[in-house]
Amino acid sequence: MEQSNQNNVSEQSAIRREKLSQLQAAGQDPFVITKYDVTHHARDIKDQFDSLEGKSVSVAGRLLSKRVMGKASFCHVQDLTGSIQAYVARDDLGVDPYSAFKKYDIGDLVGLEGTVFRTKTGEISIHAKGMTLLAKSLQPLPEKFHGLTDTDRRYRQRYVDLIMNEESRDTFLKRSRIIAAIRRFLDEKGFIEVETPILVSNAGGAAARPFLTHHNALDEDFKLRISLELYLKRLIVGGLERVFEIGRVFRNEGVDTRHNPEFTLMELYQAYTDYHGMMDLTEEMYRYVAQTVLGKTTITYNGVEMDLGKPFERITMVDAVKKYAGVDWNEVHTLEDARRVADEKGVHFEDRHQKGEILALLFEEFAEKNLIQPTFVMDHPIEISPLTKKKPGMPDFVERFEFFMNGWEMANAYSELNDPIDQRARFAAQEEQFAKGDDEAEHTDEDFLNALEIGMPPTGGIGYGIDRMCMLLTDSPAIRDVLLFPTMKPLD
Repeated sequence: MEQSNQNNVSEQSAIRREKLSQLQAAGQDPFVITKYDVTHHARDIKDQFDSLEGKSVSVAGRLLSKRVMGKASFCHVQDLTGSIQAYVARDDLGVDPYSAFKKYDIGDLVGLEGTVFRTKTGEISIHAKGMTLLAKSLQPLPEKFHGLTDTDRRYRQRYVDLIMNEESRDTFLKRSRIIAAIRRFLDEKGFIEVETPILVSNAGGAAARPFLTHHNALDEDFKLRISLELYLKRLIVGGLERVFEIGRVFRNEGVDTRHNPEFTLMELYQAYTDYHGMMDLTEEMYRYVAQTVLGKTTITYNGVEMDLGKPFERITMVDAVKKYAGVDWNEVHTLEDARRVADEKGVHFEDRHQKGEILALLFEEFAEKNLIQPTFVMDHPIEISPLTKKKPGMPDFVERFEFFMNGWEMANAYSELNDPIDQRARFAAQEEQFAKGDDEAEHTDEDFLNALEIGMPPTGGIGYGIDRMCMLLTDSPAIRDVLLFPTMKPLD
């Protein structure tokens, strides 16, 4: 059957190429057209019908259907905003233009001029006075009734997916509005949007494996950034006080429904606040974006409703482990105690893991999946937080939180460590972990340490997974559904 379909597509493509050759031989090559004046989009005409009825309009888009009925025909033209019907008659276009129209193929790009009217069945339409072929489609589109259902092809040929699947098109329009809403929110809060390097000598700021590359002219090895953190903090040192960046980061890791090697991260840093300030900002921002884009603060993901309108829950990691794993970490005093508890709970750990890291493993195993409603998990162990301020009176913990929804980590925030002496010691501890086999450990960044020695004010910072936010707000099952061009293994 697949071979039969391929033969059919090949045959249709050959016919379309022959039509193009005939047009070119007749001096009617559509590819020489450089512009077409568009006055309205399909949605404009439908929304403004009362004022546009009987008026002349011109639209442009892709021909998605055609019903030829002798001297008169109906077709649908799709643009960015949707599709609109056109009534095309020989007596209005003329014999030759109508004959040319009948040879158009589904998928061709056309310009349509005419007057707005409503058919007897009530459909808002355009009574065509002129049709122009703007570009010839040489390959047939998937059959409209079934759409583009092949998931792999949807990701590899996003351009076809966007044509055939209205849901996909709507998802990416919403993604754009989500990011625009974030920018407006932060602009109103006095944040400055900046750009920092993608090619870096030291890929720090996160526990992740970087991609490696080489700059020929400098004859130097570089890495693609895994985080935005360390350069944004340099700008806080420089006195910019409130900065943010939305940009791609790259992590050499596996691919699944929530991970892509290349993804969009937003990080922001605000001087003179702490992680409590970041919680307040996050709660307000999520609520604002949902209300702006969706018109409501309750969202439904995979049938589960989540309420962004209520105050977000705040719980410490220790309390979360006690609640969901039944382990009172206050009674775990030594590394040996931690290992024994992990063994009892069936949680795998490695010899290099320290006490605090085992607490985090217990949290990941038992608590994360239960954090469906918006929840801030606070006060992480110091071993897994090398860039974070210690919690006063609790030297084993730091002022850090992770924001969870739907059992997913959505954001990660700190009261930023601004003590250069402590930071150097933390980097040294990370280097030891790297030597023991942790290839995601941080490396010492001397220029960043120099910046801290110049002096960084008390600062709150946070990183948001923009793709996961878009997944939740668009009810998309996989990260590839919100990335226009996800990373794919080449077919050959």
